[in-house]
Amino acid sequence: MIQEYLKTSIEYLKGVGPKRGDLLRKEAEVFTFGDLLEFFPFRYVDRSKFYKVSEVSEDLPYVQIRGYIVDVELHGQKRATRMTATLRDDTGTMELVWFQGIKWLKNAFKPNVEYIVFGKPSLFGRRYNIVHPEVEPVTPGAINQESAMQPVYNSSEKLKSQGLDSRGISKLMRTLLPLAIDHVRETLPAEMLSAIKLPDRKTTLLHIHFPPDPMALKKAVARLKFEELFYIQLNLLRHKLLRSEKSGGHVFRKIGDYFNNFYNSCLGFELTGAQKRVMKEIRSDTLAGKQMNRLLQGDVGSGKTVVALMTMLIALDNGFQACLMAPTEILAFQHFESISRLLNPLNIKVGLLTGSTRSAQRRQLLKALKDGDLQIIIGTHALIEDVVQFDKLGVVVIDEQHRFGVAQRAKLWSKGHVPPHILVMTATPIPRTLAMTLYGDLDVSVIDELPPGRKPIKTIHQYDSNRLKVFGFMREQIKLGRQIYVVYPLIKESETLDLKDLTDGYESIVRDFPLPDYAVSIVHGQMKPADKDFEMQRFVKGQTQIMVATTVIEVGIDVPNASVMVIESAERFGLSQLHQLRGRVGRGADQSYCILMTGHKLSNDARKRIDVMVRSTDGFEIAEMDLKLRGPGDIQGTQQSGILDLKMADLAKDEAILKFARAKARELLEDDPHLEKPAHRMVVQRLRTLYHDKLFWSRIS
Repeated sequence: MIQEYLKTSIEYLKGVGPKRGDLLRKEAEVFTFGDLLEFFPFRYVDRSKFYKVSEVSEDLPYVQIRGYIVDVELHGQKRATRMTATLRDDTGTMELVWFQGIKWLKNAFKPNVEYIVFGKPSLFGRRYNIVHPEVEPVTPGAINQESAMQPVYNSSEKLKSQGLDSRGISKLMRTLLPLAIDHVRETLPAEMLSAIKLPDRKTTLLHIHFPPDPMALKKAVARLKFEELFYIQLNLLRHKLLRSEKSGGHVFRKIGDYFNNFYNSCLGFELTGAQKRVMKEIRSDTLAGKQMNRLLQGDVGSGKTVVALMTMLIALDNGFQACLMAPTEILAFQHFESISRLLNPLNIKVGLLTGSTRSAQRRQLLKALKDGDLQIIIGTHALIEDVVQFDKLGVVVIDEQHRFGVAQRAKLWSKGHVPPHILVMTATPIPRTLAMTLYGDLDVSVIDELPPGRKPIKTIHQYDSNRLKVFGFMREQIKLGRQIYVVYPLIKESETLDLKDLTDGYESIVRDFPLPDYAVSIVHGQMKPADKDFEMQRFVKGQTQIMVATTVIEVGIDVPNASVMVIESAERFGLSQLHQLRGRVGRGADQSYCILMTGHKLSNDARKRIDVMVRSTDGFEIAEMDLKLRGPGDIQGTQQSGILDLKMADLAKDEAILKFARAKARELLEDDPHLEKPAHRMVVQRLRTLYHDKLFWSRIS
C-alpha cells in the first residue's frame, strides 16, 4: 500500500485539479505524486540576502530588494500592452516591467506597503530594470520563509499561465512532501548506504527540494546522482551477465583458406598494431561459445572495415554467412564495391540489397541467401525485412550503428537460429563516460592508430574576409589534380541565421570556377536519391573537381583524391560533426587540408570548438571536449537510446561518480548474480520500475 499512494494521479493533490493536472502531464511529464517528488529543482537561490537598489549590477544572476512600488503605468494597446512600475528604496529607484498577467497585477500594488522584489536585473538604456519579477508584501512569515535556500524548478509558458511558475511548483511541493514522505521506500541496500555514507531516500528527497543548508544539499545531490548512475550500470551489467549465461554463440574453430588467402595475397598492406590487437579480441570472442557483442570504435580512415571484413571471412571459413548493414545506400554501395574488389581473387559471392534493388534481382538475392549460395550480403535497412532469410547467419556487422534504432538492430539480431556474433562499428569517437553509459553491456575495442603513410590533416581557420585567398588555394590544389568539398550548414536562406546558404554558395563558386576549366557538383538532402547519386558519382569518378554539399556527405562518400574540405559557417557545427566532415579528406597519400570559414563575431564556445579543431586531430580528445561543451543530450546518435534521460547526473562532470557506481553495481552482482537475496528485493523492485518496458531491448546491443 505504501507505493500505491505515490501512484495517485497528480490532479488529486490540493492546489492542482483537472486543468493544472492535465498541463503538468503534458508540459512536465508529471503524472503522479511520485513523479512530482522526482521533479527536481535545477538550481537554488539564497533568499536570505537583500540588496539595495544602488548595489544592483548586471553581473548578479538575481537580486532581492525590499522597497515600495509606485508609478504603475500601462503602455501600448491590446497584445502590445506592457506595464511598468518604479521600485524605490532609500538608495534609489529602478524599473519593473510586465508583459503578461497585467490585468491581475495592475491594481495589486498598494501605496505605503513595503514589498520584497526578486528577479534578474538587466540594464536598459542607463537604468536597471527587472522583467517579470516575483513580488510579495513584506511580512514576518515571508522573510522567515525566504531565509533558506530556495529551489528553482523548470516551468513553461503554459504552466506559468496557470500559476505554475517555479514558485507555484514550490508551493505544490510544500503541500505534497508532508503527505508523501512516509510513503517513500528506500531503493538502495542498507549495507551499501552505510558504506558510501550517503543519506537515506526520505532525507534525500526532503533536502533536494528544501535544503536546510549547502552541505545537506550537496549530500542529497550526490545520493541522487549515484543512484541514477548505479541503476543504469546495474541494468547494463546484469544483462551482460544474463546474455553470457543464456546466449550461446557459434564457435568459429578454424582459420581457413578464405582468411589466410585474403591476408597473404589480397590485403596488400600490413595491419596496424591496433588492428591486430582488435582481431585477437574478436578471435577470442568467436571461440568462447558465447555470442560476441563488440563495439568497434575508430576514427575515419583507421581501418575498421578491413577488421570487419576479416571477421566475416572467419565466419565463411567455418561454413557461415555474414552480413553488413550500413545507414545509407551510398555507404552500402561503397562497402559493396570495396569489399567485392578486395575479395575478387577469392571467388566469394557478395550481394548488395538496398531499397533501390530491382524486383528480379531482389528475388535472386533472397533465394541465394536462403539456399546458402550467397556468402556475404551488404545492404541498408532492407536487410531487416521479414522476407530476408539466411541459411546460416554467423556474423552481423553494423556500420555507423548510432543511426539505427534498437528495434531495427533487434530484427537483424534475430535472423539466425542461434544469435549471430555482433560487431557494431562507429567512426564517431565516444567519450569514456558516454561509452560506459550507452554501451556498458558491450565489449569495446578501439583502433587508435592510422595506417602508415597517412599524413595528418592540416586544419586552418580563415575568416570570411579571406575568401579570395581561400579560392586561390583551391585553384592551386585543382591544378595539382586534387578535388575539393565545400560544405554548408543550410540549403535555403534562413531569416533567423546570418549564414551563407548552399544555393548562393553554389552560384558564387560556379562564377569563380567557371566551365570549361572547372566542373562543380551540388548535393543536398532534398534532392531525389537518383539525382544525388548522379552528382556524387560524377565527383567520385573525377568528372567534377568541386562538390558543394550539405552535411549529407558526413557519412558515406570515400574519394581518396579529395584533399581539401572547406566548411562554411563552421561555428554553426558541433565538434563531432566538424571532425566527421574533416574525415572525408586525408584518405589518400597526399597532404590534405580542412579550412574552417567563419565570420569575425564568434561566441566563446564557437571559438573553443574552432581552436580544438585547429589544434587536434585526435577524435577521442575532440569527443571529450564536445561532451563538455554541449552535454550528452546533444551528442550525435544518443537521443534514440532512451538511456540518457538523466535527471541529476552530468556525464561531462560526473565521471568519478559513474565509475564508482559501476564498481558498486559489479560488486553487488558478484555477491548476488541473480539478485535473489532478501536484502536486494528493493533493488529488483526499483529495476522493474525503471526498466519494465525495456527488459527485452536491453538484450540487443
